[in-house]
Amino acid sequence: MRGYFGIGVERISKPMNVGSVFRTANAFGASFVFTINAHYAVRQGNRSDTSHTSEALPFYEWDSVGDLVLPKGCRLVGVEFLDDAVELPRYRHPSAAAYLLGPERGSLSPEVLERCDEVIKIPTRFCINVALAGALVMYDRLLSSGRFGERPVVPATPAQLPRDEEWVAPTKKSHSG
Repeated sequence: MRGYFGIGVERISKPMNVGSVFRTANAFGASFVFTINAHYAVRQGNRSDTSHTSEALPFYEWDSVGDLVLPKGCRLVGVEFLDDAVELPRYRHPSAAAYLLGPERGSLSPEVLERCDEVIKIPTRFCINVALAGALVMYDRLLSSGRFGERPVVPATPAQLPRDEEWVAPTKKSHSG
């Protein structure tokens, strides 16, 4: 996939969660990270962000969604557990996106939801940790990029293998203790 993405959090209060989101963003190749109305101290966040993302990528801190400035053509994508949100496995990621996650024990603000171009959700039975949610969204973006092609089909039985290949049954490893 051509393009770029950034990821940010709104009104988050736990620096370790922000640090985890930012470290994962750095690992997945984000172009920038940001916060909106968050209580985030980089020094505390670096306890979980051992890659020191704020030194490696542009890091923006905005006081409100009204202050948020994104590059031209960059779509703001809210990640929120809403009934009418698009489920992540059905979502086509835009080439230029800024993903925005809400606070712990809360939701994206109505002002943010109003500003979002799209809202997506992870199809779970209930909300999950913000850092995990961010990782899943970035992983889905990577998978859907087509960069890796289709997954190979692993045969279940020898009969499903082409005749010129030999099938070896998996063996159980014994663990002696």
